[in-house]
Amino acid sequence: MADPQSNARLRADAGTPTSGVIHVRTRLTADFTVISNVLAQRRGSAVTVGVAAYILSLPDGAPVSIAALCEHFTEGEILISRALRELEAAGYLERRRERLSTGQIRTRTYFYDVPGGAPDPEPDPDGPPRPPQPPEPHPPRCRPAPAEAEEPAPLADADPQAVAVLTALRRIDPRLILSGQEAARLAPAVAQWLAAGVEAPRITELLTTSLPDRFRARPANILAFRLRETPLPAPPPLPLPTNRPVVLPFQTCDGCERAFRAPQPGRCRDCRTGVSGPGVVVRAS
Repeated sequence: MADPQSNARLRADAGTPTSGVIHVRTRLTADFTVISNVLAQRRGSAVTVGVAAYILSLPDGAPVSIAALCEHFTEGEILISRALRELEAAGYLERRRERLSTGQIRTRTYFYDVPGGAPDPEPDPDGPPRPPQPPEPHPPRCRPAPAEAEEPAPLADADPQAVAVLTALRRIDPRLILSGQEAARLAPAVAQWLAAGVEAPRITELLTTSLPDRFRARPANILAFRLRETPLPAPPPLPLPTNRPVVLPFQTCDGCERAFRAPQPGRCRDCRTGVSGPGVVVRAS
């Protein structure tokens, strides 16, 4: 006798959702990357989240330039560049110019698991290995900006007009409060804009328009990013000279009927001096 068959659906496990995604978990012991939910569930561009996840999965020292990322992703330079700018504005990505012991300057790229963190110092290759540092559960809101490789110029040595533009930004947005050290660090870039012919109100507009509702990085880092990424305008055309010589009109000489330049009709210079042609002397009437 054949076994009885039933077309009824199998009973669902208790606690299984009836809609939405159902995760099939696998415990990974190698080749995995830890990503915070804040970053993985970030609203906005999926390209930005994908680029962030890819960079987090790379080992230290791997190239993350636009060209290198375009070789991995199918998106073009515009989308990749936009994703990097969004990550930098949100505080996940930071580029620093640091001086080596040889005196050379190089650009280092830091990527933060949580915006506002500070990179660990490089270990001594000849010393014992450094134990891993535990992650911070919640980054402080007012964490000081990471130290620069080069000491910034004192505020007294900065361009006063550039400093005035920076210190006045808090009148437009109260969140844009800068310390004296931060203002001195940003002043050279603002001074370069002023020297290029950009007026102070226009600089203020470029630095304060369309700021995010919530800062994930220090205001100085956001302003530095905008000053670095916004192209300088073309230099204004040189003014036309106002002291050009006056061109006199042509006149016909009353004596020899030759053309010469003069403000009014009359005789040419040869006729006025009594000379008309080589070797010919004309008596003045």
